[in-house]
Amino acid sequence: MEFTTRPELAGTFGMVSATHWIGAQAGMAMLERGGNAFDAAAAAGFALQAAEPQQNGPGGDMTLLFAVPGSEPRVLCAQGPAPAGATIGAFRALGLDHVPGTGLLPAAIPGSTLGWLTLLADHGTLPLAEVMGPALRVVEDGLPVTAGLAAVLARMARHFREHWPTSAAVYAPDGEPLREGALLRNPALARTWRRLLAAESRAAEEGAARAEAISAVVREWTEGFVAEAIAAFCRRPHRDSSGAAHAGLLTVRDLASWRPHYEPTVSLDFRGWTVHKCGFWSQGPVFLQQLALLDAVPGFGEGALAPGTEGYLHTVLEAAKLALADRDAWYGDGLDVPAEELLSREYAAQRAPLIGGAASHELRPGSPGGRAPRLPDLVVRGSFDAAGVNGLGEPNAVRALVEAGTMPERDGRARTDTVHIDVVDRWGAMVSATPSGGWLSSSPVIPELGFPLGTRLQMAWLEEGLPNSLAPGRRPRTTLSPSLATRGGEAVLAFGSPGGDQQDQWQPHFFLDVALRGASLQSAIDAPGFHSVHTPSSFYPHEHQPGVALLEGRFAPETVEALRRRGHIVGITGDWQIGRLCAVARDPATGVLRAGANPRGMAGYAVGR
Repeated sequence: MEFTTRPELAGTFGMVSATHWIGAQAGMAMLERGGNAFDAAAAAGFALQAAEPQQNGPGGDMTLLFAVPGSEPRVLCAQGPAPAGATIGAFRALGLDHVPGTGLLPAAIPGSTLGWLTLLADHGTLPLAEVMGPALRVVEDGLPVTAGLAAVLARMARHFREHWPTSAAVYAPDGEPLREGALLRNPALARTWRRLLAAESRAAEEGAARAEAISAVVREWTEGFVAEAIAAFCRRPHRDSSGAAHAGLLTVRDLASWRPHYEPTVSLDFRGWTVHKCGFWSQGPVFLQQLALLDAVPGFGEGALAPGTEGYLHTVLEAAKLALADRDAWYGDGLDVPAEELLSREYAAQRAPLIGGAASHELRPGSPGGRAPRLPDLVVRGSFDAAGVNGLGEPNAVRALVEAGTMPERDGRARTDTVHIDVVDRWGAMVSATPSGGWLSSSPVIPELGFPLGTRLQMAWLEEGLPNSLAPGRRPRTTLSPSLATRGGEAVLAFGSPGGDQQDQWQPHFFLDVALRGASLQSAIDAPGFHSVHTPSSFYPHEHQPGVALLEGRFAPETVEALRRRGHIVGITGDWQIGRLCAVARDPATGVLRAGANPRGMAGYAVGR
C-alpha cells in the first residue's frame, strides 16, 4: 500500500472536504439530516467564516462551480464588482498609483454571504437557520485559536492597536492578541447572524416558502441594517497599505444594486476528461491553457516527461509561465477577451514550442488572433516580504525571498489565505467552492457587524485600456478558482485550493497526477508541491520574481540541481508548505464516493461515509 498522510475516504452516502475540520463537520451534519450537497456546502461556508477569520469572512467574495446529474456544470459568481465611485480618476486624485492592498478603498461589493444565500435558496432543501446553526455556535460558544490563526494575530497586533481598534476589540480583547488555544468568540457577528435569521423567521411566519424566506434575508443584507452599517463605516477614514488613512467607496445604493448570478463554465477536453472553470473574468482559464499547452508537448506524461521527473517539472513550470503571461495581457471582465483563440488547440500548438530546454526569465504573452499583447506596469522585486506590521499585502501562499539573484536554501515562507470546500452527495450533485476575502488582516472590523470588508479591488489596475483596468460595475480579475471535471458528461471530480495566484498551478499539478498517473485523491494531494513566482502577483504591489520556482523540500537533491542547471532560480521551502488541495470524487458506474484533504497547515479535513 502507498503511504498517505491520512486515508482516502470511500462510501456511498456523501463526502465533504474542507480546509478546516469545522467546515467539513458542518457540511456533513447537513447531509446526515437529509440535506443535499448545496445545503452542505452552504453550512460549511458559514462555518469557515467563523472558524478561519484570517482566511475569509462574511464581507468577502466567492466563486463556485456545481453540477447535478443530467445538467451541464454551472458557475455561481459571487464576486462583487467595483462600486460606482471606484474610478481610476478617483484613485489618482488621492495620489495613488495602485489600489491599496488593505483598508476600505479596495472593497468591492461583498459577495460571499450573498452567494451562499443564493445557492441555498435556489438549490438547497433546508432552512437557513438550520444551515447556519454550526457557524453560529462557533462564534457564540467559541473555538480554540489554532497555531496558524495565532501567528496572524501576533503579526497584526501592533497594527490593530495603532490603527484598527475595532479589530483589536475582537482579536486582542485584553490588549494582547489571542494566543494558541484561547477561545475566540465574536459576539457582534453572532448578533448580525441572529438578526438575519430573524428576517427569515418573520417571513416564514407570514407564510413565505423556504426560498422566499431566504430572499428576505438577502434584502436585509443588501438594503437593511447590514448595508447601512457598511456604508456608514466606509465614510470613516482608516489606515491602509498606502501609509495614509482613506475612507471607502461603498454606498447603500451599491449594495442594493448587485446580486450573485449564474453563468456557463468554460471548459477544455484533456485525454478523456473535461475540466470546467470560471470565465475569463477570473484566472480560472489559466488552468485550461496549461492543459492545452502540455497536451501539445510531444511525449508529455511519459518517459522523461512522466509525473515526478525533472523534465516534467521543468515543462509544467514553463507552461504555467506562458499561461499566466496571457492572463496578465488578456483576462478581464469585458466582452473583448479573445477567449476562443486562447483556448484553441491551434494557439496552444503555436505556443508550446516556446517551452525549450532552458528556463525562461521573460514574460511572454501571446498574440491570439494576431492581436498585440499589452502588459501593465510591473514591479520586479529582488527581495520582498508582504507581511509587515502595517498590514501590507495579502497573506498569500508561499513567497520567495531572492537575494542578489540567488535563492538560499529553505527561505520560502508559508502563509495562508482563502478557504475551499468540495461536496458530493448520494444523488450525484457536486459543489466546488472557493470563498475568500474579508479576512481579519485586510480591513478593520465593522463594530456593529463583527466582520471586515474584502480588498479584491487591489487586483485591478489604475491604468486605462487594460482588460483588468478598474471601472465601476466591473469585476476585478479574481484569483478564486474552483475546479470541476466531468467524464462522459457526468461530474466525477470536484477539487480546489487556496493560494492566490498559485491556485491554478497547484490544482493542475493535482489533476495531472490523477489523470496521468492514476493517483488516488489523497496521494495526489500529498505529492510534493511546487510552483513558479515568475509572473506578477495579482495582489498589491504586484511584484514578480523572474525565473523563480519554489519546491517543497521532499524533492530529490538531484532533481533540484537539474532544474538549476536549466536556469531556474530554485528555492526550497519546508517539506509540507506548498499546496492546500481539497477533493471529492464519484464513480458513476458504481456510485462510490471518495474524498481527500490537505495535511499542510494542520487544519484541512474530509468527512464522509
